[in-house]
Amino acid sequence: MTDNDRRHAPNGTEPDRIDLVSDASLAEWARKLAVTEDQLKEAVSRVGDRATDVEMHLKGSRSTTNKERVKEVGSA
Repeated sequence: MTDNDRRHAPNGTEPDRIDLVSDASLAEWARKLAVTEDQLKEAVSRVGDRATDVEMHLKGSRSTTNKERVKEVGSA
């Protein structure tokens, strides 16, 4: 996501806000953040509608520890 993307919510009324009411906005933000619409809705319910907060929340929820990565590699 670029700085420009963060400043202008797609089809939104305010910069950096995710509009869950608009199907087009929901789909666009889900695409930009590489998550499902349900994941996006859950993130907004937890941290609010600011895109930067949602992005940070999603990054944190998708991160793994080195221990988890080693386990995944070892079991592959």
